[in-house]
Amino acid sequence: MGANLSLMQKPLFKIVLNAPEIPGNTGSIGRTCAALNLELILIHPLGFDISEKAVRRAGLDYWDSIKISEYRDFDHFLESEKPKEEELFFFTKSAEETIFETTITEGSYLIFGSESVGLPKDLLAKFSNRQVCFPILNKEIRSLNLASIATSAAFEGIRQLKGY
Repeated sequence: MGANLSLMQKPLFKIVLNAPEIPGNTGSIGRTCAALNLELILIHPLGFDISEKAVRRAGLDYWDSIKISEYRDFDHFLESEKPKEEELFFFTKSAEETIFETTITEGSYLIFGSESVGLPKDLLAKFSNRQVCFPILNKEIRSLNLASIATSAAFEGIRQLKGY
């Protein structure tokens, strides 16, 4: 069903984790990136160690298959990557637009905040017109799991770009 995505050299788009705290979530997101040939960008501080020893101990045998970039903070990320504003998608539950109403393009950056606090308020204020969400229909549910949301967003991006 469709092209073999693992043969692609250039990632279609990038998953950006700003200050992730839980290694299991980052590991799951990394596996999705490996499966879909996406780049994973980690913005410090990280709530865990990603040294070769730590990764091996966690059983992440696919870790070396992932294209990973790291930045000391969000400003360093912006300075280095130089994304166009229309390529940025900031995921937050307070967004009015859902991912299903957006158009993810090749080279987009899907940006997620930490598990405990999400994205910083100043960052959301600066990019208020670039916020998207997944609908949460049960208002008693405060938030969704970071790995679940990032993986869902990755597959929606692939669906949009590849027409699945």
